[in-house]
Amino acid sequence: MKTAIWSVAVLLFCLSVSLTSATAQGPAGAGASAAAQESSHSADALNPIKLFRKDSKNATETPRTRADYEIKLTPKMQAEGLLGSYPSLTGACSPYTELYDCLAGLHASHDVGVDFNCVRAAVTGVHTTANVSNCKVADGDKELSLTKAIRALKPDANAKQAAKDAEEQARDDIKAVHE
Repeated sequence: MKTAIWSVAVLLFCLSVSLTSATAQGPAGAGASAAAQESSHSADALNPIKLFRKDSKNATETPRTRADYEIKLTPKMQAEGLLGSYPSLTGACSPYTELYDCLAGLHASHDVGVDFNCVRAAVTGVHTTANVSNCKVADGDKELSLTKAIRALKPDANAKQAAKDAEEQARDDIKAVHE
């Protein structure tokens, strides 16, 4: 069985090499440049590797930077009512080093019923111009995990489960961008 697979692989490789080398030489004489262009396109069409590549015209491009993710996720977060007073994820997530952590914080604050600014200040340790005077976590404290921040802000909540659920929702949000 393995020898049959290897035989087919070697045959395909030899076929692609022979087609590439035959078209690489190209035609000579009058009209050679036009014929060479046509033959180079046909060599690409017969390349077995290109058979498995996605059609770039029909495929949606996956985000490459954090800003791309923020742009794609902002409408979804607005529709779910997670951003509150923030117009976009860019403003809400600026103190976070990882977008995933910000999304988890947004979901946790929404699910548990705690002000996102308090969660953001507790998790990042960064206190921005947002009003955090009503937060139970004192200014100047070091960064807390999402579980500890939820526990500090809402002691009667099941902080461990709330953080786990929020992290799962954040993973799902990021996965949805790729689909």
